Amino acid sequence: MHTTLRSATREVVIGPDRPFCVIGERINPTGRKVFAEQLRRGDLSRVEIDVAQQVAGGAMVLDVNMGAPLADEAELMSAAVRLIQSRTDLPLCLDSSIVGVLEAGLAAYQGKALVNSVTAEDERLEAILPLVARHGAAVIGLPNDEQEIPEDPRRRLELAGKIIDVATGRYGIPVEDVIIDPLAMPVGADTSVVLRTLETLDLLRERYGVNTTLGASNISFGMPDRTALTAAFLPMAAAAGLTSAIMDARSPELVRAVRACDLLLNRDEWGAAWIAAHRAGAAAATAGP
Repeated sequence: MHTTLRSATREVVIGPDRPFCVIGERINPTGRKVFAEQLRRGDLSRVEIDVAQQVAGGAMVLDVNMGAPLADEAELMSAAVRLIQSRTDLPLCLDSSIVGVLEAGLAAYQGKALVNSVTAEDERLEAILPLVARHGAAVIGLPNDEQEIPEDPRRRLELAGKIIDVATGRYGIPVEDVIIDPLAMPVGADTSVVLRTLETLDLLRERYGVNTTLGASNISFGMPDRTALTAAFLPMAAAAGLTSAIMDARSPELVRAVRACDLLLNRDEWGAAWIAAHRAGAAAATAGP
């Protein structure tokens, strides 16, 4: 199953037979006090830097979150979408829990965006899915509802099924445009959570065959040497069915991990992309600063 995202001039296809889709996470003020303050002042200059760094790192899609406290998030999202699309042709993932912010971003966007995200809560489904359908976007579904963030992978599968059924049956969204997040929780709080995420991925692949994504850095939150943990997790998850991740595209270790996985899972024919990346890196090192 293929999920196609577009900018005005570029297309990115997510699928189990395609290269792992790196969704750059950096354009987000969470944990970034200086950036949040800049956004409150309406200053988007840091966004341009984040775009350039992530494009250089190998991002294929860029996540955009303007959720700075006390800022006009809708206006910022609209302005950020226009600015980013003037700087890169990568498709965008519009990230907010506020319907009005998503609507502002989708109205400004040229192409087919990814919306991050909708849960299985009835109220959220009724608020966000019509917007997704109206703009012809794709959407990330989180399998939690009003009662719980379930630990049992079978319950996550059930709630994912609800999202898929409502999106396709009630709102006419193609099933390939529903990407499910299997829920990545911090391993520092419970060392069994990764196994549950992997089991959820396997169940989703077997039952629905939909594309999947998650916040890769969630796994290592609160632990030392986070990059090593995330770099180990991503190939495990890809082998279990993960087809994309919202991750730090500036990190060579993480990007190399998923590109190595592409090669080892036969998604990089003859290793062409792996060899080309190695040669480019060697040439850059030889050239020096």
